[in-house]
Amino acid sequence: MTKRTRSRIQAAEMGFLRRVPGVSLRDKVRSSVTREGLGVEPFLLDIERSQFRWFGHLVRMPPGHPREVFQARPAGRRPRGRPRTRRRDYISLLAWECLGIPQSELIDVARERNVWGSLLELLPPRPDHG
Repeated sequence: MTKRTRSRIQAAEMGFLRRVPGVSLRDKVRSSVTREGLGVEPFLLDIERSQFRWFGHLVRMPPGHPREVFQARPAGRRPRGRPRTRRRDYISLLAWECLGIPQSELIDVARERNVWGSLLELLPPRPDHG
């Protein structure tokens, strides 16, 4: 997920959440105050949890399933410019930033269903969630 996508999701979410108590942008009420008043956690956090859940599901799948597509590395020349961020790279970066799990240990940790589930429950909101 790009920074632009994250920003747009967060802006749309806060637009919806501000309508509930009837607060406008001109009232200059912080998003965190609005969110605490409603008792709602950030939607981006929920998206990240579901992405981590799906990753754990993929890792625990038997061979011959979509897991191999996830781990595939295409052969041949790439187009010019910056390489596109692959899903596995995004997940490993997210795991490092949110959970502190290095890429080398990520698959081993995700294979342990109980450990992985408890880590996802403890997933803290990222600072840019507002």
